[in-house]
Amino acid sequence: MVVLADKIQKRLTMQVEEIAADTTAIRSLDWDRDRFDIEFALENGTTYNSFLIRGEKIALVDTSHAKFRQIYLDTLLGLIDPAEIDYLVVSHTEPDHSGLIKDLLQLNPNIIVVGAKVAMQFLDGLIHQPYKQMMVKNGDRLDLGKGHELEFVSAPNLHWPDTILTYDHQTQTLFTCDVFGMHYCDDRTFDDDLAILDADYKTYYDCLMGPNARSVLAAIKRMGDLPAIATIATGHGPLLKYNITELVGRYRDWSQTQAKATTTAVIFYIGEYGYGDLIANSIGQGISKTGVGVELIDLRESDPHEVRELVDIATGVVIGMPPQSGADATQTQALVSTILAAVNAKQTFGLFESGGGDDESVYLLRNKLREVGVREAFEPIRVETSPSENTYQLCEEAGTDLGQWLTRDRSIKQMKSLDNDLDKALGRISGGLYIITAKRGEATSAMLASWVAQASVEPPGISIAVAKDRAIESLMHVGDRFVLNILEEGNYQPLMKHFLKRFPPGADRFANIKVYPASNGCPILADSLAYLECEVVSRMEGDDHWIVYSTVDIGRVAKTDSLTAVHHRKVGNHY
Repeated sequence: MVVLADKIQKRLTMQVEEIAADTTAIRSLDWDRDRFDIEFALENGTTYNSFLIRGEKIALVDTSHAKFRQIYLDTLLGLIDPAEIDYLVVSHTEPDHSGLIKDLLQLNPNIIVVGAKVAMQFLDGLIHQPYKQMMVKNGDRLDLGKGHELEFVSAPNLHWPDTILTYDHQTQTLFTCDVFGMHYCDDRTFDDDLAILDADYKTYYDCLMGPNARSVLAAIKRMGDLPAIATIATGHGPLLKYNITELVGRYRDWSQTQAKATTTAVIFYIGEYGYGDLIANSIGQGISKTGVGVELIDLRESDPHEVRELVDIATGVVIGMPPQSGADATQTQALVSTILAAVNAKQTFGLFESGGGDDESVYLLRNKLREVGVREAFEPIRVETSPSENTYQLCEEAGTDLGQWLTRDRSIKQMKSLDNDLDKALGRISGGLYIITAKRGEATSAMLASWVAQASVEPPGISIAVAKDRAIESLMHVGDRFVLNILEEGNYQPLMKHFLKRFPPGADRFANIKVYPASNGCPILADSLAYLECEVVSRMEGDDHWIVYSTVDIGRVAKTDSLTAVHHRKVGNHY
């Protein structure tokens, strides 16, 4: 059954399907969503999946995004009287899955909310009303009757600190919320066509699960204690039924590779305190772009042994400042002291204040780390108001700076690794000189480029190779717009010199540069020979670059009798 939303915001639909005995999937299909949080662009929309289990007692697993409020509740009311729901299992409290909990409790205040201890703490600040609750930990069970006995599996930091998985012994269904999901919107409920899901499954893992590879492996190990799994009921995208072994195996392989990375950075933060989780994720995204393994650790869910172990294996350490007062203050401050005692002079650090209102001073800890001899990767990030796109850009660029510093020796080694003849031959491939300028919302960036080529005639299109660790890469996803500024032979040195500079995180790339806005909102360099206004259509992943294909909407030439500047290299293993 499919229900269409009668709204101006088109293509919000509901799908209802029986997926196992007494088990109904209620899927909110968000066909047109093109971005998830700040982290990454979506090419195929997404879904928010919730599930109804009918034993002698009835449980609802997760709700939906608040944008689906009316059609989700209408769909639920068409299936069951909310007064009959005994339990609401909260896999985690991220708003896209918990956005309608308060609405459900208004319909039935007697529902018992089931979740991890941390989830209850988060919900207290989310719904602001009394509610019945059942805190569960790994291995706990809840008997619904008719054979539907739910067993809970703790999976913190995937990718939320309060995540639990729920296994129904009757149907052998594992409800996993974000874990093993993907942002892919389709009216097919299951993974019957794996080929069309491959790219989105990997992108989702890289962005949401990869930064917590060790936590992924711990969760998979706990899953091994369960009986056979017939269905993995995910919170996003299709449910897994036909390719469970293959797709769980991919998570295991990717995570083992990530966890064994020779270079690792660990980010300690306090979840749900200020904007700590969002800042940590943005810094982690920046680090990940450089090929460095990342561990995101909520200090409220950690112990001194785990903290010391992670600091011992890390080459980079980032710390979000703890609160000076409150329920978690003593614990988190003690763990920061543990970090300070464990770091050594060979490591690199970064610090941030999350805007919780009661942060310890970042500068006191900064001085202590400097006394130990630890190198600082970026200036302390202080967030005092609600983060903007500029804030997230600053955080990502700070993470990238840290990652580039940690991989500097590897980069130098790679530059020397190619065969001499091959290296020289590659260097004979020449290209023009261009500056890419991009803007999305408040965030802007720019990059000197030479790996640019026309890629199609109708429609006119170009391809650009963008290194994965370039700051501008985050502004060149499908649907993003940018300007390709073409530099003039004999008149390119000032612009090239400016944009070759290493900018600190969050710096204005266009300071003291004459620009004017293109029709797509991106900066045009006044001293360029010509420019093209472009829109990203697709991206292909290479080993160390993204190959970005874009169509061209508008183009202008300032000097018809001038030539494009050309970049000639002597070697081909760096530029």
